[in-house]
Amino acid sequence: MARQQCVSSRVAARSQALSVEASLAAPDRAAVAVDVLARARSVVAPALEATLTRLSPELADSVAEHLSGGGKHVRAGLVLVSAAACGADERSAIDGAIAIELVHNFSLVHDDIIDSDEERRHRPTMWSSHGISHAIIAGDALATVAFQALLDPPTPERARAAALLADATQSMISGQALDMAFERRNTVTLSECMEMVVGKTGALLMCATQLGAVLGGAGEATIDALGAFGHHLGIAFQAIDDVLGIWGDPSVTGKPVGSDLRRHKMTLPICIAQAAGVELGSRWRTGDLVSDEDVAVATATLESCGARRSTLELGERHLGEALAALARVPLLREPRDELVAIADYVVARDR
Repeated sequence: MARQQCVSSRVAARSQALSVEASLAAPDRAAVAVDVLARARSVVAPALEATLTRLSPELADSVAEHLSGGGKHVRAGLVLVSAAACGADERSAIDGAIAIELVHNFSLVHDDIIDSDEERRHRPTMWSSHGISHAIIAGDALATVAFQALLDPPTPERARAAALLADATQSMISGQALDMAFERRNTVTLSECMEMVVGKTGALLMCATQLGAVLGGAGEATIDALGAFGHHLGIAFQAIDDVLGIWGDPSVTGKPVGSDLRRHKMTLPICIAQAAGVELGSRWRTGDLVSDEDVAVATATLESCGARRSTLELGERHLGEALAALARVPLLREPRDELVAIADYVVARDR
């Protein structure tokens, strides 16, 4: 019965979203998304560079080096396109796009320290190049400058946007704290894992779409609908990320095969398997799952019990709910279609 309800809810969510998806003129949404994010990058990158003049000279070069490493600018793109969907000029929300990119990058700098990652996007991470102390302070500076950019000048709309970003940042940090705590545990419930996902990943994506709506002068119903779109997109994004963390191609992910298993990460496939009573073995419980053979056995177990399939279905369900949220309010057609394209693009990665 539970399985039937899960499938029914997924179908219902996708059905609700059909009116949104069907309006897209281009069959290849990936190309649309790439163009949109390139446009966002061309607008945000120079503005980000100008914002870095607020930083201490001792930090500016390393931060510029970190930011030059690339990135898709998904969050910035969501801010700009959400504003356009509400009928505003995208540039009305550019400071929101800058702010959320700075907060996102502050989290990346600190995450690299936490995970001891020496490379990001095939380049040395900040801590590996400049030391842990330097990277901690640089990350702190990025977070602070984000709010300075958003509150200059401190209009009522900007103040509300800053409050939303502060709440989202707090949720993101709480999600990261849960993620770290879960690595020391042998079991984590699916509801606990979902709480972590909503904070760690969903909060900033939800905030991005809300920032665009608020800075674009939208009404409450539109702010709520776009926020729901970002919330569900964040969950769908993390579901796919968790699949890639176990089954992803290292040439695509830049990480070893089964990297999340080697780190004893309590991701969605693991928690789904545990909820079904699946045992991954004593090596998993002790956090000593390091050999290729151990990883292969655990991966096969997760595959055979349906954890991979269930995680992909969860992502698909939340993608459907994200698209359905866009149908709840009137939005301008072209930017709405661009939001759909971005959603498909970030979820439809190599699985």
